[in-house]
Amino acid sequence: MEHLQEFKKKNNNGNRKRKSQSHSNAGNTDRRSNTLTFPLLMAAALSHSQTNTNTRTVVKDCLTKFLSHPIQPHEATCILSLCPLLLRSKSPPIATLTAQFVGAVSLLSFEMNHQVVSDFHTLKALISLIPTSRKAVSMAACDGLLDICSTCLGRQRLLLFSALGTLMFAFLEVQGSSTLISLSTGDDVNIASLRIGFQKGKLPVLLLNAAIILINTCNIEQLRKIPSKLSECFSVSLKEVWREAHKKMINSDILGAGQGMNLYFSNITISDLAESIFRLSINVDQFPALMSSNIVERRIFWSSEDDFKHFILNQWEVLPCVVRRFSSASLEVDEIFTSFMQSLYFKDSFPSVLSSILQDLISCLPIDSDELDILNFLMEVRNKLGCPLINEQDIRVLRTDNQFKQEVHFFQENSDSCRVKTPHVLCLDDMLKCQEAYNDGYTVALRGMEFRFERVALIADRLASIFGQPSAGANMYLTPPNSQGLARHYDDHCVFVCQIFGSKQWKIFSQPNGQLPRLYDPCNILNNETIDSTRDCYNFFLNEGDVLYIPRGCPHEACTHCDKQDGSVGFSLHLTLGVEVEPPFEWEGFMHIALFCWNRTQHHCHPSLKSLSGILNVMSTRLLHIVIGLIGNSDPAFRKACLVAAASSQSNTNSWLDQCQRTIFSYLINKISREPRFQEALKSVEAAIERNEDPFQQIKWLRYLNQERESVEGHDWDLDWDVGSTEIKDIFAVYVEYKEMAERVFMDVKSKFCNEVSYDDVTANYKLLHEKYEEVRKQYMNGMLSLHSI
Repeated sequence: MEHLQEFKKKNNNGNRKRKSQSHSNAGNTDRRSNTLTFPLLMAAALSHSQTNTNTRTVVKDCLTKFLSHPIQPHEATCILSLCPLLLRSKSPPIATLTAQFVGAVSLLSFEMNHQVVSDFHTLKALISLIPTSRKAVSMAACDGLLDICSTCLGRQRLLLFSALGTLMFAFLEVQGSSTLISLSTGDDVNIASLRIGFQKGKLPVLLLNAAIILINTCNIEQLRKIPSKLSECFSVSLKEVWREAHKKMINSDILGAGQGMNLYFSNITISDLAESIFRLSINVDQFPALMSSNIVERRIFWSSEDDFKHFILNQWEVLPCVVRRFSSASLEVDEIFTSFMQSLYFKDSFPSVLSSILQDLISCLPIDSDELDILNFLMEVRNKLGCPLINEQDIRVLRTDNQFKQEVHFFQENSDSCRVKTPHVLCLDDMLKCQEAYNDGYTVALRGMEFRFERVALIADRLASIFGQPSAGANMYLTPPNSQGLARHYDDHCVFVCQIFGSKQWKIFSQPNGQLPRLYDPCNILNNETIDSTRDCYNFFLNEGDVLYIPRGCPHEACTHCDKQDGSVGFSLHLTLGVEVEPPFEWEGFMHIALFCWNRTQHHCHPSLKSLSGILNVMSTRLLHIVIGLIGNSDPAFRKACLVAAASSQSNTNSWLDQCQRTIFSYLINKISREPRFQEALKSVEAAIERNEDPFQQIKWLRYLNQERESVEGHDWDLDWDVGSTEIKDIFAVYVEYKEMAERVFMDVKSKFCNEVSYDDVTANYKLLHEKYEEVRKQYMNGMLSLHSI
């Protein structure tokens, strides 16, 4: 020790001489390097035994002085090599100061952050300090990890070294018995950006903050690697915080700047917390064999297989029909909607608790129809996730004026076309007004019920499997007596109206033409249109337990009546279960997949795009996709829902439903074979290119199948589905230049496709795409359900 002190003394004398020679910043930096770095190196070497008190004191003093001045990168590099040893020191002050040093260096620059996270031993040593009984050390280590998290690389390295599991375990160990929080506006007025302040110790908040950052960094595989029990327990703790935060958010119990000085305000926001809960639920199996599709199929809609067969062959997407329940008690016996009814406080008191129900709900932000990456969706909405209901997106409060047959919306200010429309987030006062609106004759319509109530989600999930679609939706409509909610309209999806409570009168008209509307196509409101007297009109009066089927494209309207003389209530509550047929899962979509799969088998005989024959072959195949779309615009069979992935057809490949699908496939192939449409398709592509549009935009979803072949060598035989419009324009110009030759190649491609394509070969790829869509829809549903389970 005496040698070390003598070295320090001599070094200080040398520094004083150098100081007299130069007063520049560079000289000061050299002085600090000599006065601090070398003693620290010597002290670290001597402290290996961890027994010398004087040595630890010198090390602590050196680190303290080093941290008291701005750290220079070249100085930090010298000290970093000692950090693993110092972090493992038995002296809490040394470990604490070293953790602070690591964090400070991580914030110097991206390069220094990279240097820190590239040191395996330093990271492991820092992470090992988290689960310790020494509170100050744990807090310093956690602060250091948060500093490392300032870069994406830092976050990924921490995940690689299992820091997330350590943080989650440590938080569960030190969290208090209750969660007391407050909200603050922080730097953003966005509701979802409210910062969460905690009335508990700093350590659990630091641990929670770091864990949330890493959870929100994980990819799907990293989320799957979190032990299920740990994930479950941590989710419970997060939901405790979420419950309190949601309550304060709805009640507008928000502190302004400078308030809540006795709170510890972390950087955790409402949206951060919501995202972590969402992510941890992505891989959860929400429906562990609670209800089979068979039960939904037979108890809600049809009593036997023959009834289901009759429905598919004669009424599906063609005619409305109703399935009666002759006793209202049978609805509860079936136990289909029982738990849902109970959660809404049913019976006569229900309308009076409407506002309290709305307070428990949050906005279900829309996900793009072709989104197949749930984390990409979260990236886009992460600053909005967790906010309350949004008017016209999650909830509509409206009625139809009896005189003019036009819809009147209660929150009229959001319908003013002269103003810039911004999302109207419902506050508590608005939710109380919804109760008043109901009393004034307005219907309250809630969208996305399958994302808010687990029982409804389960029914929607089973319904989707019955019809071979990735998902099904559910809306709820509460209509007061003697009132009409939505004006006469038609939907772009098939609807099953489940009368839960009360009764309602329905009027349904046959489709205006034989063509089914497509999902997301504009649906005309038919308020003032005169219905052709030659069209069929169906009248149905629904009582509790009845189920009404309305095909897509059929105009319809419904109203309640005054209280009946028999004493039954006059209001109505029903669920509409919507089977939405997304473009890939129409029969036209199946034919696009068929052409894609057949073309993929031809790659060995396709010349390169660099040759004329290659361009003619590739563009002829693309043009055939356009032809399929053109035929689909005129032939109703192409727009019907494809049931190839239906649950009823999967158990027996020789079943009647499977045979039905094969018959439709043969019809469509023959239709394509008979229709030339070359000139029409050519003009369609030319017109799109002139408008600077992608002529193949409607079938961009094929790129998800295209990804499967990326590993195939020499895959430049085809035009990539994500190729730019300029390349398409250039290739198409060559195609048009050799128009006569192109037409012959096109007819040859079409003939070969129709003769060689195999139904069985297509179904495998079709179901693969179906599974991809289904997976993301379920991940979204799981995430939203987890945020509503408060």
